[in-house]
Amino acid sequence: MNDTKKFADIYARITREVSKAIVGKDEIIRVLMIALIAGGHVLIEGYPGTAKTKLANSFAEAIGGKFSRIQFTPDMMPADVTGFYLYSPTGDSRLIDGPIFANIVLADELNRTTPRTQSALLEAMQENQVTIEKQTYPLEKPFMVVATQVMTGAEGTYPLTDVQTDRFLLRVLSEHSPRDEEKEIISNIDRIDEPDIRAVTTLEEIGELQVLAKSIHVSPDIVEYVVSIVDSLRADSDVLVGPSIRSGIALFKCSRVLAAMDARDFVIPDDVKYLAHHALEHRTLIKPEVEMDDITPGMVVDRVLERVPVPRIET
Repeated sequence: MNDTKKFADIYARITREVSKAIVGKDEIIRVLMIALIAGGHVLIEGYPGTAKTKLANSFAEAIGGKFSRIQFTPDMMPADVTGFYLYSPTGDSRLIDGPIFANIVLADELNRTTPRTQSALLEAMQENQVTIEKQTYPLEKPFMVVATQVMTGAEGTYPLTDVQTDRFLLRVLSEHSPRDEEKEIISNIDRIDEPDIRAVTTLEEIGELQVLAKSIHVSPDIVEYVVSIVDSLRADSDVLVGPSIRSGIALFKCSRVLAAMDARDFVIPDDVKYLAHHALEHRTLIKPEVEMDDITPGMVVDRVLERVPVPRIET
């Protein structure tokens, strides 16, 4: 089995294992796998009760990693995320690890906490480390934050800042299940409630896949295609603030992973197209006057994909 075939095989095993606890949601599993191997984080937006917590937990179990969940509330402090030093009357101290010290960290309802506490994740997401009382501690490898967000404008929420949102490599929606999937969930709820999920890979293998993804070939034409998409999105007349350079980097890194997951050692334009909405929508701010006309970032991304010429790749 060549390297990319092994990559595709591990991804298939993870998907089958997570599916013991989750009906449907293959798109989210795919996005989680892409972000994990690309070394980034995922923002999941959706309604309550759409299996976001169970999915993240099951994914962590399937890769053999440590999982932690942080339920964000308005009264939380940064130390509730990172940890703190506990001092004794004798003057001794010891570090109490926060939930950030895990492989998969579910930041549940991130926009229910204040910007100050949200910012506790920034260093961890950008540099894979946290600083507690001037001491810096490395985080687990691999490390990924999976954050959920309640619908914008809901009572008791604090919108994520542009800086925070930009740290998420990809964004995906978790919607209500279709009717047939909902019937399957209800009929099999006893098994789903107590799934027998086992590790089907190791953290060492995940590390190997991260190295392998960097060897996937990306032609200059594909790089030009990525830059053209991002540049065209920034220049669109309906866009107030376009995506940062992180968006192009996200498309580049994630397209390599997607190619390997499909057992290819080279990137094709369809890889970039597939990832465009996941990588660009949450980084794009629409002008208020056109937003009132129900113009969404997704519509603008579609428009950009239609007008940017697709390169022809010889295989």
